[in-house]
Amino acid sequence: MPTPKKKTTRSKRDMRRAHDFLTAPGVHNCPNCGALARPHHVCGSCGYYKNKEVVAAQA
Repeated sequence: MPTPKKKTTRSKRDMRRAHDFLTAPGVHNCPNCGALARPHHVCGSCGYYKNKEVVAAQA
């Protein structure tokens, strides 16, 4: 099995890992109630999706 001839430096290792991070999920304001909701999902606070009530609102 091949083995590396030289040690990978911290700089090269970290440059390779530069894009390995978590990104925040995209959110938008619900047009009905104004709460933050994920795009293309039912609003958790009012139960609306595309200006229609899909799920009954929680009390």
